[in-house]
Amino acid sequence: MTALSETQESPPSADRDTTRLRVVLLCDVNDGQQQRFLDAYEQIRHQVADIPGHISDQLCQSIEEPTKWLITSEWDSASRFLSWVDSAEHRELVKPLHGCVRDTRSLRFAIARETPEQPAGRSRAAAAQGRPAAAGPQPGGLVRHALTFTVKPGSEQDVAEILAGYRSPRARVDENTRLLRTSLFMHGNRVVRAVEVEGDLAAALRHVAQQPEVRAVEEAVNPYLEEPRDFADPASVRSFFARAALPAAHHAEAPAAAHGELRRRALLYPVRRGCAQVAAKLLAGHDDQAVQDPANPLVRSTVFQRDDVLVRMVDLRADLPEDPAVAAGVGRGPAAAELTHLLEPGEDLLLSTADGLKRFLADYDLALVTDRSSAQES
Repeated sequence: MTALSETQESPPSADRDTTRLRVVLLCDVNDGQQQRFLDAYEQIRHQVADIPGHISDQLCQSIEEPTKWLITSEWDSASRFLSWVDSAEHRELVKPLHGCVRDTRSLRFAIARETPEQPAGRSRAAAAQGRPAAAGPQPGGLVRHALTFTVKPGSEQDVAEILAGYRSPRARVDENTRLLRTSLFMHGNRVVRAVEVEGDLAAALRHVAQQPEVRAVEEAVNPYLEEPRDFADPASVRSFFARAALPAAHHAEAPAAAHGELRRRALLYPVRRGCAQVAAKLLAGHDDQAVQDPANPLVRSTVFQRDDVLVRMVDLRADLPEDPAVAAGVGRGPAAAELTHLLEPGEDLLLSTADGLKRFLADYDLALVTDRSSAQES
C-alpha cells in the first residue's frame, strides 16, 4: 500500500522482475485526525491485498511521537508495485489518506538479505497466504474478527429477528480458507458479529460479503441502522465496514484439544474514555494464565477492541461450575480492582466483590442471537 501520488526514481530495470521490494511510507498525521487516518487505512488495506504482487502490509505508530506513523508493504517484484503505483486506480484508492496527513515520505528498497531465509521451493507469496491479523494464530490456524454497529433505539427486536433468521452462506471459500463459525450478539441497540475463519481472513470476509444470503440480511437491517449506508455507493459501504471493524486484540486458548461441551458468551465492558486498550491488556493477562490451568473453566478467549468499544468473547467448559470471576476476566487478584477503576464511574461496579461481579455479568452480558458452526466439508 505504501505510496501516495508522488514521483520517485525507480529501481534499475534489471532488478524489477527478480527482486522483492520493501516499500516504506512515513506519515505525519494531522492533529485530531488519527481516527480518520485509521478508518482510511482500514478501508484501503483489504483492497490493496488483492493487487497482483502484494505480499503483506504493516501499520506502525511511533512510541515517541504519536502523530508519526509508518506503513510498510512487501511486493514480489518492483515492476508489479510500480505498475500499480502509477495507475489511476492507485491514485483514487489513496485519496482518503490525503486529508489526514500533513506530510509523507515514500522509500523503496530491494530486499537483499533475510533472516530466516525462505525455505527452498516455497515462494514468499505462498508463505504469506493465511497470515493472521493482529492477535491471530500461525498461518492456516484459527482467526477471529468482529464487526459492531448500532441500530435505532426501539428496533432491537426487529433486528434480532432478521439476524436470527438468515440462511448461512457457503462455508468453503477456497482450498485454503473456510468459514468455521459466526456468532451474533446484541446488547441494547449494539450488534456484535464475530466470525471464525480457518485460513485467510480477508478472503473470507470478501466471500461472505458477496453471498446473496448475507446481502439480503444486510439490506433488511439497513433501514434500522443509526449510521445509514447507501448500497448504491461502494464508498459508503466501504466506509460503514471500516467504522464497524472490531479487530481481535488478543486471543488465548487452552493447550488441550478436547474439552467436551462448551458454553459461549460475550461481555461488553463499559470502559472510561481512552481506557479500553489498558483494560484489554488486563483481560489478556488474566486469560493467558487461566487457559494454562486444566482446572479452569476457560478454554478460549478473544478480546476485541477498537477506540472505546471493548468486547470479550469466551468459551467455557459446560461440565464445570460457572466461576463469575473467570467469566468476567478478572480472577481474584488485584486485576479486579484495577479493571474496576477503568470502568465508567457512574456504573459503580466493584468487580472485586461477589455482588459486583454478579451485577456486572447481569448488566453487560451480550444476548446471543444466533451461533452457527459450519459442517466439515470434504
